[in-house]
Amino acid sequence: MKIFLDTADIEEIRTAARWGVLDGVTTNPTLYAKVGGSYDAILEEICRITSGPVSAEVVAEDLEGMLTEGRHFAKLAPNIVVKVPMCETGLEAIARFAEEGIKTNCTLLFTANQGLLAAKAGASLLSPFIGRLDDINQDGMEVIRELVSIVELHDLESEVLTASVRHPRHVTEAALAGSHIATLPFKVLQQMIHHPLTDKGIVQFRKDWEKARAEAAAKR
Repeated sequence: MKIFLDTADIEEIRTAARWGVLDGVTTNPTLYAKVGGSYDAILEEICRITSGPVSAEVVAEDLEGMLTEGRHFAKLAPNIVVKVPMCETGLEAIARFAEEGIKTNCTLLFTANQGLLAAKAGASLLSPFIGRLDDINQDGMEVIRELVSIVELHDLESEVLTASVRHPRHVTEAALAGSHIATLPFKVLQQMIHHPLTDKGIVQFRKDWEKARAEAAAKR
């Protein structure tokens, strides 16, 4: 399963890239608002850090606005994927982008049916928001399982991207469900690395090593 970072923070992206685990990046207006500056400049910098897909989200609600924004983003770098929300206008925009050879990420999916329609319209990535479903006492991961099955059963070209990830267990469950991608906040990526027993073991190994060296030096 590919791992994307869900952020617009350049330093977080650079760090994940250095760790060798970064396959792509997703952004949205909320994440961009946290860092400010020029959205174009941020996207271009992210695309210099990773050659994987970088999602840039349109904010227009009308078709022509979506198309104008998406075409603009697509020109910034070859690995830009235009992020389009699931709605009637969004489906039409996705279909138009597909005709033009522009890759898209259909966002704000909450049912497998929505994902199926987005795939048929030509979306490259399908992004169900599992955390938000969990928040309202629905099983977000069930949508991932259903959508992965649909994509594989009907040999659709779209990839399922697990979004709205809240904790490391979401990542494990997404991988087990066959999700092609999971996009996570940097905090969750850090949590995946650490375990109390791992951290404790590192400290103990260092203490034992230093003790052994000290004893060897004392015998010389």
